[in-house]
Formats: sequence, structure tokens, C-alpha cells
Amino acid sequence: MPKQFDLLVFDWDGTLMDSTGTIARAIQAAFSDIGLPVPSDKEARYVIGYGMNEAMQYLAPDATPAQITEVVSVYRGHYLAQDQNVALYDGVIEALPQFIEAGFQLAVATGKSRAGLDKALASSGLGVFFKMTRTADEAFSKPHPAMLHYLLDKCHVDASRAVMIGDTTHDLQLAQNAGTQSLALTYGAHKLPELLACKPLAHFDDFHALRDWILLNA
Repeated sequence: MPKQFDLLVFDWDGTLMDSTGTIARAIQAAFSDIGLPVPSDKEARYVIGYGMNEAMQYLAPDATPAQITEVVSVYRGHYLAQDQNVALYDGVIEALPQFIEAGFQLAVATGKSRAGLDKALASSGLGVFFKMTRTADEAFSKPHPAMLHYLLDKCHVDASRAVMIGDTTHDLQLAQNAGTQSLALTYGAHKLPELLACKPLAHFDDFHALRDWILLNA
């Protein structure tokens, strides 16, 4: 069958890397450290995928700019103290070269910073697989379409020939806003009913199922 898509765009945290719990705990610890009301686990997980400034502003709408700057800095310290223990989801490292062999271009659109993504790409060994990446400090935060529009332009792919793959409603809304299809993963930050409300093309409970669907149907 002819391919539907030429470009597969992946979110990072909660999609390729099992980091949602680490991120949520680091957010909670940062809020506690500087004396802001500590968000619940659900609240902390909800903002995963936003740029960090946008995430902290969402969680602390009454905080001053100085407090937002401080909580972002403290969060990064907590996360970096744990990120060496964060692993890729099972099946990721085997699937990415299979996607390339099948003729897809691969890209990343993430709420991480450039420094954070570059570190993760290097430590995980995944950097060699992605033609282009875009981070939250280089574009408007998800779900604004700028991040995905940039990747489409740089990869010379029309929106109709690209699919966004992620674990949050922010990822799926990014796809909607940019005019692409989306695929949802249910094992990350947001729950299935929230994801289904964004009308993904399909949803999967593990990366192996995603890989099989892409190789057969995408």
C-alpha cells in the first residue's frame, strides 16, 4: 500500500522517554521549595508538553515573574538530579531505524528546552534518527502550531503528509492547529478520554503497537 505519511513527528517526554513521573515530582518539589502551593500529581502531569515558563504560569497564575523564574530554575535542578535514571519506553530504540528504513522522515516537537533535548538525544543515542527537532524555547509553546509548521517547512513536507505522535492533548491540539493528523499514546501524561476528545487517527497502549500500526498503515 502507498504510504499515507512522509513525516513522523514525535513528542519526547511521555512518548519516547518514560519521564512523566520524574517531571511531575520535580515540579512538585520546586513549588514546595519556594513556598508556592504544591500542585497535585494530575495538575503537574497536565502541563507536561508546555514550555516550562508556560507550565509554571498555568500552575501558579498569581505568581510574580520573579517567582516563575525561580520555580523554573529550581525545577531544572530537581529534574537534572534524576534524569540519568529516566529510560526510553520499551520498543523505541528498535522501532526508529525501522521507520527510517520504511522511508519515513522523523522529527521531534517537544516542550523541553534546546539544552534539555540535546542532552536527552545524546544520552539516549536517538539523535542520529531525527532529521529535525524543535523545542519550546525556539517557538511558541504547544498547542500553538508554529513548532510543527517549522518542522514541516524544514522537512519539505505538506501538512497532509505528516502525523504528530504524542501522549498529551497538547500534542494532539498542536496537530489540529497545524493541519496534520495525530496518533495518541495512552501510557504518558494524559488519560485516554482526554486524548480521544482530540480525535486522533488511532491510539495505542504501548510503543510496539504504535510501531506495528505505522509500518502497516502509515
